[in-house]
Amino acid sequence: MKRTILAILPVLFLATAFQLSTSTHKDKPAPVITAEVKSRINTTLQAFVDSGKIAGVSALIFEKGKEVYFNSFGYADRESKRPMDRNTIVRIFSMTKPVTGVALMTLYDKGAFQLDDPLSKYLPEYADMKVFKGVDSSGNLILEPAKRPITIRDITRHTAGFAGNDIPALAELVRKSDYLNLNHNLDEMSKKLASLPLQFHPGDEWAYGPCVDVQARLVEKLSGKAFDKYIQETIFDPLKMTDTRYVIAEKDRPRFAALYDRSDDKTLNRVPDDRANAVNTKDWALKPGGWGLISTLDDYMKFAQMLVKKGSMGKIHILKPQTVQLMATNHLSDTISKRMWLPSKGRVGFGIDFAVRTQPPASAAENNGVVGEFFWDGAASTMFWVDPVNELTAVLFTQLVPFDRVKLHKSFRDAVYGAFQAAKAQ
Repeated sequence: MKRTILAILPVLFLATAFQLSTSTHKDKPAPVITAEVKSRINTTLQAFVDSGKIAGVSALIFEKGKEVYFNSFGYADRESKRPMDRNTIVRIFSMTKPVTGVALMTLYDKGAFQLDDPLSKYLPEYADMKVFKGVDSSGNLILEPAKRPITIRDITRHTAGFAGNDIPALAELVRKSDYLNLNHNLDEMSKKLASLPLQFHPGDEWAYGPCVDVQARLVEKLSGKAFDKYIQETIFDPLKMTDTRYVIAEKDRPRFAALYDRSDDKTLNRVPDDRANAVNTKDWALKPGGWGLISTLDDYMKFAQMLVKKGSMGKIHILKPQTVQLMATNHLSDTISKRMWLPSKGRVGFGIDFAVRTQPPASAAENNGVVGEFFWDGAASTMFWVDPVNELTAVLFTQLVPFDRVKLHKSFRDAVYGAFQAAKAQ
């Protein structure tokens, strides 16, 4: 209980900011997206294409419920000269995660679980977990019982402790388990993952991994429906997200963007289509919660607009306002000091499947943004954010791996909000 309170108290001001941003029309901030800003965004994105850093890019911004910016540059398919446009379908990779989080929290709204419930209450394979302590002289693993159970809160904020690839002994077990094999369904995936030792005690560290895939399995267990069917019925159909799914239809393949790799020698090379499209051109058994969806700018903007409008779009209600507020509140206490690469996102914490900005940028080198915003991105350098203070939502699509080595995200954010100003940040 003490840790839970510590996790919430430092950022109660974020909840207040979220509430005030949409509950009053007094002292409205000046518009963010002006004619000058639009020109700056255009120049910025065009420069990335002209320099050969990316093949194509598109961006869509809404402010106070209205579209205030759209443009696209370069190619969705450079080799066939097919332009990047509004209807281009892209792989959103980890931008799947917020969708899964919303799906899970629709069940929270129905009283199906509490965040501090043990995960094993619903998925018994996670009972009596063991934690890796090292390897003895004979090469055998040294394990100890977890200090406490994994909670649902842990799997929503990446503090469960699931084994990763940075410890060789555990990496070998992960490889052998093959738990993310696309031929495994979510139930099989979850049981294979649960058979592995934890990398650290639940709640001790932030480490990105398969937590959201476990969320997807939990959605299935609590709802009694296949995960892909649940998100279709609960999120995509109500919001009319008609191009968001795991499997791309044959008729839509001409709209599917190519995937490009910017290798160490800084050249841009197309990832062979058989590799780039392997996940989305076959109806695999695994429908992961952490990755795998495809979408369009307008589809994902509908999702973002639902969030900035506190869970609703007109008469369509997906989440309660207080639940969106809960998701957009930092759940990492200061005691969780090991945070993998999360600090590279700026001065942020983590809520329920979103990074949450807790402080303004400290320097011009840091990603720009507004305190109270929540956001995430994807492995092919896609990104989105929700800025409740300005009632602004932005979606940026490109198809570039490895993740944003060209600093596209920082440049786009600077174009939207303006260059860093020390006085303003204070």
